[in-house]
Formats: sequence, C-alpha cells, structure tokens
Amino acid sequence: MTEPNALLEAPVVASEAPSVVFAAGAEAFYCRVGRGANGCVCMVRKFSVCGALELSEMDEVARVSQPKTYPARTMLFDESALACNVYNVSEGCVRLYKSLPDGRRQIVGFALPGDFLGLAFMERYGVAAEAVTDVKVCRFARAAFVEYLDTKPHLLRRLHQFVCHELSLAQDQMLLLGRRTAEEKVVAFLLNLQARYSRIGPVSVNVPLPMSRQDIADYLGLTIETVSRTLTKLARAKVIVVVPDGIRLLTPERLDKLAAL
Repeated sequence: MTEPNALLEAPVVASEAPSVVFAAGAEAFYCRVGRGANGCVCMVRKFSVCGALELSEMDEVARVSQPKTYPARTMLFDESALACNVYNVSEGCVRLYKSLPDGRRQIVGFALPGDFLGLAFMERYGVAAEAVTDVKVCRFARAAFVEYLDTKPHLLRRLHQFVCHELSLAQDQMLLLGRRTAEEKVVAFLLNLQARYSRIGPVSVNVPLPMSRQDIADYLGLTIETVSRTLTKLARAKVIVVVPDGIRLLTPERLDKLAAL
C-alpha cells in the first residue's frame, strides 16, 4: 500500500522514453506470418502465448484477434469493468493497479511485451490496466478466445505456464511489500525487472525504466521521496548509474546481497 502524503509525481530519467525495443537478436523472434487484412506481424510470438502455436496455426489466430494501439496514459480496461476481452502485449509497458477507497492506488504489476492480460477469465476485471508508454496488443474477444482454446490443448498448456509465472510474480510482490527494507525493495525491483527483460531479449546491465518514480513507489509501497533517496544512495555507492534510458547495474553481486536474494 502506498504511503500517504506522497509528493506530486517526479519522473525517472527514462520516464518519457519510448517503448522498449529489443534490437539485438530481435530478428530471431520476428514472426513473418501474414495476418490477412489487418496486416499485423508480431515481434514477440516466440515468448508469448502464441509461442505454443505452429506457423500454420497463425492464420487461425488472426481471425480471432485484432491488433490495437493504445497511446501512453490511456486505459486498456478499468477495474470492475466487464471482462469482454483478453490482451497479448506485443510492445510497450502497461501498469496494472487497484484503486483504494481513499483515492490512493496500489500498482500490482507492470505488463511487458509477451505478457497476457485477462488470464483469470473472471466476469469482471480485477485490476485496471493503463498504458505507461505507447502500447501495442493483440486483442481477443474473450468468448471467441475461449472457444478457440477448446480446440488447442497445447495453447491451454501454454496459458497454464503463464498463470504459474503470474503467481510467482505475485508471490515476489508479497515478499517485497511485507519483509524487505526500502533499499532491498528498490534493488530487488531492478533485478527482477532485469530478469523479466532477459526473458524477451538479450541479457543486459542496462534496465529500461519506462515507468515513473511515482509508479515505482506505488508498486513497492513506498513514498516517492524514499524511492528517490534510495536511487541516489545506490548511485553514490557506485552500484548503479542513472542513464538516459533507465538504470545501469554496475555490480550484480553486490546488488544480489543488497536485495537479500
């Protein structure tokens, strides 16, 4: 839960950066299958739910999906709205959050390329989803997607793997909120984000941060001042460097110890 009386949002250096692009090695992930009239191609097929499908099955997916673009700061869906669609994120970053009765918010996660939104198949969305950067998705009508799943058990198994991954992230978030100091929370957040990016591109010491410091604070249950002080402290200790596109991790071994991993 976010601490009260947080100051107005102060952006991280990279908060206005464009969506993350995985240039190195991206060709290996590029799906060249045509999408019929919509002309969509996918840069994330290999590590998204569609990775379970053969190339010959992609035309079937095209018939039940619709490529959509959401500009930064627009809603994909609202909390408690009827869950009519599910979404496969192909580009950009999405913040997932719940609103509290007193007007504050708790960010419960950030969706990155390859993530799938709406897995719970509940009648209504349990969280709100808002584009942090410009976001591209493949949107599926839920009824059509469920019907398609009935014919693709291998796709259902892939979705089960994604659910397990989401559960693991949720457990990590519970640990972050409940049992770690502010420094441990911030460092663990950076290392976890690096690990997530490494699933969809080459491993790098540079961790893009498309979200703002206020977003990070709302995710970690801290104030924006605490996040800023902690990043400054880590930079002075020469374990990180703030760079134009995010954070550079200088000493992974020290960071692992600081995060109590």
